[in-house]
Amino acid sequence: MNDPQPTERELDALKVLWQAQQAGSDGATVRQIAQAIDSADDRRAYTTVLSLLQVMEHKGLVDHVRQGKAYVYRPLIERAKTFRQLAGGFLDRVFDGAVGEYLVHALGDRRLSAAELDELEAMITRARDKQKTGKAAPRGSKRSDRPKGGA
Repeated sequence: MNDPQPTERELDALKVLWQAQQAGSDGATVRQIAQAIDSADDRRAYTTVLSLLQVMEHKGLVDHVRQGKAYVYRPLIERAKTFRQLAGGFLDRVFDGAVGEYLVHALGDRRLSAAELDELEAMITRARDKQKTGKAAPRGSKRSDRPKGGA
């Protein structure tokens, strides 16, 4: 069975839960999630967020535990894996898997910082190493034999 894909609104709620998890919390209540995803032009009622979380629970994206009078929701899916799946699906659906074309459009007129460029370069190096060896190089590793400033 395929992993369930969160909708845009479900992803908003998951981001709140992943952030709470990263901060060391057990999860977040419906009220906390509603407050976090509210924006000035898009307010969601408590019951709307509760319904959203109930659907997410049915899909296997979250679960909850009761703490006092409140339910505390927590994610059941991993952030990195979810983003990988969503990005891969988008790449396949929109760009027919053409990574280069996607990058041209994604980066377009954006000005990238030196750190972002370094991270992109490191990703390319890891992809090349994986292609050569059949397994991924550890994240954060850099090849020192690569010439600076070019191929």
